[in-house]
This record gives sequence, structure tokens and C-alpha cells, in this order.
Amino acid sequence: MRKDRLSTSFSLTLTGIVLVFFSSCFASRESSRPSATGSSAERQLRTDVASYALQFQGTRYKYAGKNPRTGFDCSGFTSFVLQKFDIPLSSASAAQATAGKPVSLSQVQPGDLIIFGKSRGKTQHVAMVVERNSQGIIVVHSTTSRGVIRENISTSSYWKPRIRQARNVISSNM
Repeated sequence: MRKDRLSTSFSLTLTGIVLVFFSSCFASRESSRPSATGSSAERQLRTDVASYALQFQGTRYKYAGKNPRTGFDCSGFTSFVLQKFDIPLSSASAAQATAGKPVSLSQVQPGDLIIFGKSRGKTQHVAMVVERNSQGIIVVHSTTSRGVIRENISTSSYWKPRIRQARNVISSNM
């Protein structure tokens, strides 16, 4: 009798494990993006976003521009890049300044947005982080004078004093 109970118990447990395993496999197929924050899948997505953004270096600046054929403004560029990865983001810099979650500058990751302005008032510019290293925060952004460029904003006498905040728009969409 004891052997039968152990055998029944084991089969129920085993069935439960199989169902949990099957359930998690099925759920992952239905979602195009993983749900775990900080997961290896999120790190890969962030790397892919940054790499894709860097491909547009040299694209000219165009006021209100939203595509590589005609040119980008700053927020049109970040919106275009993230849309490629099914991450919805307005093409207006003021809306991007409130998207996602705030993140400290010391914790920014590739794909995060840096918001710039002269004071607490109007948002004036937005850039996308491609790397944070011992030299600072490296971004890719579309500037009026140089178009889409890669730049270290931590060492820039122009950009560094204008940094207002950073926003994580990737984790909040996973």
C-alpha cells in the first residue's frame, strides 16, 4: 500500500512538472519578447537596439524627420529605432521625457533615453544610450549640425550641463 501511494504521488508531481514546463514553453511562444527584467533576453534586446541605432550614423538631420531616407530629428530618430523592435514611443521629445521609467545616470543601459534641456522647463533634445563605460555615457543622436552621430555626452561641454534625466523605455515594455 505504501508503495502505491508513493507511486501515485510521484506521478502527480511529475505530471505537475510537465504541465508547468509545457505551460511556460507555450507562453513563451505567444510572446515576441521575454518578460523577465534584466534577463539575458533583455540584455540581448538592448544590444540589438543600440547596434541598429548605430547603423544610421551619418543620416542627415531634418526637422520633424522620422525616417532614414529624408532624415531624422532627435525624437523621430529614437522613435524610429524603437519601433523596429515593437517598442511604442511617441515621436515627440516632450512625450519621450515621460515615457517608461526614470533611471539614474549611473545605471543607464543601451536603449535608454537621455533627456536634455536648459532648465526644468521644456525638453529640448533626446538621445539613445549605446554604452556606459569608465569614460562616460556614449549616445547616438540626431543633432541639427551633424545629423546622426555617436558621442560621449559625459565629456561634452555642451551636452553634459543640459542632461535632465534618463528614461528606461525597454524594461517597461517587456
